[in-house]
Order: sequence, then C-alpha cells, then structure tokens
Amino acid sequence: MTKKLIAAIDTPDIARARGLIAELAPHCGLVKLGLEFFLHHGPEGYRRAAEGAPVFLDLKLHDIPNTVAGGVRSLLGLRPKMLTIHAQGGARMVAAAAEAAAQLGPERPKILAVTVLTSLGAPDLAEMGVAGEVGAQVLRLARVALENGADGLVCSAHEIAALRAEFGAKPLLVVPGIRPRGAALGDQTRVMTPEEAVAAGADYIVVGRPITGADDPARAAAAIAASVA
Repeated sequence: MTKKLIAAIDTPDIARARGLIAELAPHCGLVKLGLEFFLHHGPEGYRRAAEGAPVFLDLKLHDIPNTVAGGVRSLLGLRPKMLTIHAQGGARMVAAAAEAAAQLGPERPKILAVTVLTSLGAPDLAEMGVAGEVGAQVLRLARVALENGADGLVCSAHEIAALRAEFGAKPLLVVPGIRPRGAALGDQTRVMTPEEAVAAGADYIVVGRPITGADDPARAAAAIAASVA
C-alpha cells in the first residue's frame, strides 16, 4: 500500500535535514525538500541529504517556457520522484516542463502544478486582480495544467472534492496545509486534518512543522502515517 505521508524537511541545516530524512523516511512515501534548502545547498547538498530517499522536490518553477524546460532538464540528474511548477505559468510553460521531464523516460519525475498557494484566500486573490472564489481559480488553473501534460496538482484539501468531481481519479493530488488536530496553523489559511484530506481523495498529504517541530519527529510521523493508512 502506498504511504500517503510526505514529510516536509524545511530547514537550511544540512546535518539536520540528513538526520530528519533518515529518521522519517520509514514512515513516509516521500520526503519534501523545498526552495529554502535547495537555494542554500544546491544539487550537491540535495544528494548528500537525500542519499537515495524518494524526494518530492518543491521548487515551484515559474518562468518563460524555455527557461522552465531548461530548469527541469537540469534537475533530472537528481532523480526526484516529483517536481513542482506553477500552473499560473500558463499552458505553454506546463507543456514545456512535461516534455523536458519526459526525456528521462520511465524514471521521469511526476510534474505537479501548484494551483493556488494554501497561504492565500479570496481577499489575497482580489488584491492580485483575480475575481471570484479560490475554488473557481483552482479549477481554471487545474484544467490548464492537466490539459498540457501535468501529472497532477498541488492543492488545498478544500479543493479536493471539486477537483475529483471535475477531473476524476487520474490526477495525482498532493495536499499541503495539513494540520493534525490541535496543531498550530502557522501561515496556512486553508487547512484540514490528515484523516479528512485522505478521506476526501488526497493521494498524498504534506506535513511539515507538526512533525519536524515535535519533540520526537519519528513518533509524530508514525502517528500521522498510521492515521491515514
């Protein structure tokens, strides 16, 4: 059975990242390394920290199509299992990323398109000139991404049901903004518990601070993994 938990290793400290990955990998389907870590340590630091663990590389690439395609090609040697781009980059950018990833063949990373960041709500979108509810914008961006080669989406748990109703079971849905009951929300605004998100149809849930900030990270990860097994 696929392990649905992705542990977010959001630290620039390579020794801590290595330790957390070794400690948490047995309880997770993947571990997530993001922008802060990658900008601090680069590809070599990634290799040192991951050491063969399956990695969700969350860089949210967003640029002109040619540049994003080049970025994806540059990352293929690291063999991430999943790689994120921004759906807001548009159809041609998504297609360019998917085509670049396909060069690796069966071992290619899954291309996941970020729809609307889980830190954003309707007032934030309005400030950026996007009218309407968050859910409507998520569906618009999801359609652009999936019709142009993305394997799946990064979305809030609150959009899972609508995405499944619109696009069915095929798209891979990876859901951040997950907080176990009683955990602090931090800078997230659209959150759900692990059990609720998986019941709604999430393929993977991403959990960071409730695990990495716990007194016993492995025990925290094991508890969350068991709750959604």
